[in-house]
Amino acid sequence: MDTDALRLFVLAAEQLNISAAGRRLGLAPAVASARLAKLETELGVELLKRTTRKVSLSLEGSDFLPYAREILAQSDAALAALGGVKGGATGTLRFAAPSSFAQLHIMPILPEFCASYPGLSLDLRLSDTRFDTIEGSFDLALRSGPLTDSSMKGRKLSDDPRFLVASPSYLEQRGTPRVPAELAGHDYISWSSLAQRHFIHRDGTTATITPQDMRCQLILDDGDAQREATLAGLGISTNSLWSVAHEIKRGRLVRVLPEWRSNDHSVLWLLYPRSNVLTPKTRIFIDFLIEKLGNRPEWFND
Repeated sequence: MDTDALRLFVLAAEQLNISAAGRRLGLAPAVASARLAKLETELGVELLKRTTRKVSLSLEGSDFLPYAREILAQSDAALAALGGVKGGATGTLRFAAPSSFAQLHIMPILPEFCASYPGLSLDLRLSDTRFDTIEGSFDLALRSGPLTDSSMKGRKLSDDPRFLVASPSYLEQRGTPRVPAELAGHDYISWSSLAQRHFIHRDGTTATITPQDMRCQLILDDGDAQREATLAGLGISTNSLWSVAHEIKRGRLVRVLPEWRSNDHSVLWLLYPRSNVLTPKTRIFIDFLIEKLGNRPEWFND
C-alpha cells in the first residue's frame, strides 16, 4: 500500500480539505485528487465524500483512519530506526491535555517547540474533561493520577501534589482551620464528583475530608475556575501545586492545614496507547515536555 497516498488521506481527513492536504505534501490539487481516487479504487471503498462545497469522511473512511495512522506510525518508526527520517519530526501530532495545565505551562513553551520543529504540526485538544485517548486516536495525552490503565504506556512528567488553599480574605472572615475536623461547616469549592479526599500529615497521620460535611455552594469541573473562585474568597478548595504555586508566592492564596497534603500519590503522566509505535514525533514531544517541565519543575520552587 502506498504510504504517500495514506499520508495524503490522513491529512485530508484531518483538514477536510484535499487541496490543502496536497499543498502540505507539495502536490497540485489535481494530483492530490487523483492520488486519493487511486487509493479508494485500490481499497474498493469511498474514503472521502466530495461535493462542490465541502469534503467529509465517509463511514468507511472514519473506520479506516486509525489504521492508516497506525501504518504511517509503523513506517515512520521503521525509517527512523534506519536513520531515514530527517529530524524525526514530520506530520501531525494529536495531543490531549487538561486545559488548565496547558494554559499555564504548555502554551508558554510552544513557540520554542514550533520553531525547533517546523515540519511538525500540533493538533491540541485542551479540556479538563477527559478524552478517550484510544477512541480519539490521540498520539499522546497528559493525565494526572496513578497509571492503572493496562491499555496505556506512559512516562512520568512530574509529581502532582495537591493542597487545601483559600484566600486571606476568606480566612480572615471565616477563621483558619487548625485540624481536619475544623473544616466542617466551612465553604468548600468542590469538583462535580463530590468525592472524598484522603490527606496525610507530615508525621504520617491520615484523615479523610468529606465535601458533604462542608458547605458546597459552588461545584466546578474546571481547574482555572476552581482557582479563580478560591481567589475570589468563595471558599476552601483542593488544588494542584502547579495551579496555585504562583498565587501562594504572591500572597493571594494561603495553604490551609499546611502540614497536610493529598494522599492520592498523583503523578502527571504522558500517556500513549500500548498498541501504538512510539513514533519519532511523539518521542520528540515527550522529551521536550520532560526537559522543560519534568523532574523538579518551576512550580515546586514557587
